[in-house]
Amino acid sequence: MVGKVNCSELDCVDGNKIGVVELDNPASLNALTLDMLKQLKAKLDEWEDDERIVCVFLHGVGEKAFCAGGDVRTMYNMMRAASEREDQAEATKQFLTEYFTVEYGCDYLIHRYSKPVIVWGEGIIMGGGMGLYMGASHRVTTPTSRLAMPEISIGLYPDVGGTWFLNKLPDGIGMFLGLTGAQINATDALELGMAEQMLMPDQKQSVLEKLQGSNWVKGSKDADGDLMFNKELVTEMLTDFADTAEPHRPVSHLCPYFSQIQLACKADDLVDISRQIMSIEGDNRWLERAKRTLEEGSPISANICFRQLTQYHHLSLEECFRLELSLSVHCGLLGEFEEGVRARLIDKCGQPDWLYTTLSEVDQSVIDSLFTPLWPDHENPLATLGVKHQD
Repeated sequence: MVGKVNCSELDCVDGNKIGVVELDNPASLNALTLDMLKQLKAKLDEWEDDERIVCVFLHGVGEKAFCAGGDVRTMYNMMRAASEREDQAEATKQFLTEYFTVEYGCDYLIHRYSKPVIVWGEGIIMGGGMGLYMGASHRVTTPTSRLAMPEISIGLYPDVGGTWFLNKLPDGIGMFLGLTGAQINATDALELGMAEQMLMPDQKQSVLEKLQGSNWVKGSKDADGDLMFNKELVTEMLTDFADTAEPHRPVSHLCPYFSQIQLACKADDLVDISRQIMSIEGDNRWLERAKRTLEEGSPISANICFRQLTQYHHLSLEECFRLELSLSVHCGLLGEFEEGVRARLIDKCGQPDWLYTTLSEVDQSVIDSLFTPLWPDHENPLATLGVKHQD
């Protein structure tokens, strides 16, 4: 997969600069290659230490997608090689470890960034795109935005910090989104607090120009008061733009079923939750698609998601990413993820041969093994997360 990250700096009237990052991989809906993630992280690190940069604006090429996810096709090629030849297993493990370490490190950096980060979430925001989006201080949607964590369809699980941000949603909602891969729109995202503003697509250039015309406070990343001023400045500016877009809010998909979803996901047993989701009443294409995704998705993925949302909700953000790194590499070596990508994206037959047919058949010792750390805590490649921000 060929992709790149375009970085530029826009001059402000007061002598400061706006850092602009554009994800440029339109043929794959701006999916993130390893090289793209490395470029993005390096630039964000550079800009955080540059006092001239007062704000970062992150967007994607085109109107279809901000980012549809990670480079799962390359992962598939590596996983397939490992399944066909034993001597490729270590190389696959190393690639997966490097990819997810860089990706989660980048997601974490955005979560903890000391300067305002605006993500222009136009079109599709899914999987790896959600990882970048949910960490931003200012998350913008448009009337065409579609947010989702659809990993259950490819035998993975809601990663990229999903253990953190799905657990921050109202009771039961994160479980539902993880188990069904349901796509929510701008109105849903605003109501759930997953986004702050909805703007119109044609307002993007005006937003950039307004950022350039603002009077910023220049300060080091340790000057909390100055940085808070800049974040409030961005909030007020985006809110002014949002007033124009308000009449264009789409009709909510999720809100009409909010209470039913919460009740359905209250049970202590995954099989019960699944049965109750399938019993939610409503004649609606969105709801039926969510049910079908759960029914046809990986039973292993569903079991992982269930544990994420019931046993790991007390973890810190750093601990979530360290857990997910080990979990994701395990998933890449298990075979379920490889099979899901093959069926959905490579052969496109739409009929993956999952390791288990139903939720109740899943051997819980397999799930236990997936949650078993690959490294001692101090050797986890993400062991130093948070150190920089504690200094």
